[in-house]
Amino acid sequence: MSSPIITVENLSKRYVIGHKVASTDGLRHVLDGAIRNPVRWLTDKRRRAKEAREEFWALKDVSFAIEQGEVVGIIGRNGAGKSTLLKVLSRITEPTSGRIHGKGRIASLLEVGTGFHQELTGRENIFLNGAILGMTRAEIKSKFDEIVAFSEIERFIDTPVKRYSSGMYVRLAFAVAAHLEPEILVIDEVLAVGDAAFQRKCMGRMEEVARHGRTVLFVSHNMAAIGRLCSKGLVLQQGRLSHFGSTTSAIAFYHSTLQLNGNRLGEDAGHVLYSCEPSSVESQFAITRIELLDGQKRPAGAFHTMDPATFRIHYTAPRPVSRAAVSFSVSSVDGSRLLLLSTQPDGAMELNFSRGPGVVDLSFPEMPLAAGVFTIGAGLAIPNVEWLCWTPELCQLNVLPRDVYASGLAPSSSRCLLALTHNWELPIDSNTLKASRETTAR
Repeated sequence: MSSPIITVENLSKRYVIGHKVASTDGLRHVLDGAIRNPVRWLTDKRRRAKEAREEFWALKDVSFAIEQGEVVGIIGRNGAGKSTLLKVLSRITEPTSGRIHGKGRIASLLEVGTGFHQELTGRENIFLNGAILGMTRAEIKSKFDEIVAFSEIERFIDTPVKRYSSGMYVRLAFAVAAHLEPEILVIDEVLAVGDAAFQRKCMGRMEEVARHGRTVLFVSHNMAAIGRLCSKGLVLQQGRLSHFGSTTSAIAFYHSTLQLNGNRLGEDAGHVLYSCEPSSVESQFAITRIELLDGQKRPAGAFHTMDPATFRIHYTAPRPVSRAAVSFSVSSVDGSRLLLLSTQPDGAMELNFSRGPGVVDLSFPEMPLAAGVFTIGAGLAIPNVEWLCWTPELCQLNVLPRDVYASGLAPSSSRCLLALTHNWELPIDSNTLKASRETTAR
């Protein structure tokens, strides 16, 4: 029996986070202390520097094995350690402890710009990447036309990549990574930068790579893509491996953790879908709380299909931002997005973030979700410029059944995802239609 193509044993990665410590001492006081008692002053300085450093374990004692030809989806919330794991596997960063054993060449697409030299042209970067993977010039030339055609940037292949848009960058980077025949292909969420047509093209290419017996590691928040492409799923939580098994079981486990993490707030907080400790996000842009309210904006402990609903979204900003936006999404449990709305440009509310907390309400006269479980996402952005923060799987919303059509059958997410107000009618009088059919029969 052949050994696994990737073996990870007790892998850990530690980072040291520095915190700025404000000093209440003036310059005169500092100089006086240094002159009067330099040993004590130096000791205090070192103590304060040590207190300002915090250890953060991005990965902790992670162990697993992947066989050749397996396509593994790596799943987890933001900050779970997914990207760190891929960087360590790709030898971009060294682990703090543990062991990795891999066989064959690894091609990685982890973030826009990885592996490319800004001053070189697209053509030169293709040959550079091939050389890094250990390919000969002849091997690279045999694949060159295929790479360029897939990337769809023929006109700009001799332009320095520093002038490429992010979409062009990703097109070329994925084409290089997927066509230079690596034994292991590692892809992070960076594909989300591309348009929908290119994402479908990339998915097809990854399926083709997998059919040829190569190994693929794929990080995505899109559970539909994970379910379609991957044969196994690996779930990370706060840097630790929580589950490793079939794709179906991994996705189910991941969604169960979302439901558990979304509400830890006591019996009287059933309307609170999500909340986090303010101290954990006070230095960054973050969504801090989401509440579910009814049509009169009272706390709603239960929610049924077609109920009026208001989602009260609390956030915090570490600095003022003008012309900002709050965004909100609803997805099915497999990651298919049903709804994405923002205060701008989808709405006409222009926000200016002040430093500190803020809140907005998003109201629906009738929320058309069928009975089942849905995933809520939220974030902060500068519209059409950048995401300040974005989490597509922040918490879950449980929708209870209601026979909205008076048919004896309540719409359920196992049959459909949405329940919409609608009418059925015949375009002409039924008697006229009957007479027309009889005339045609004669």
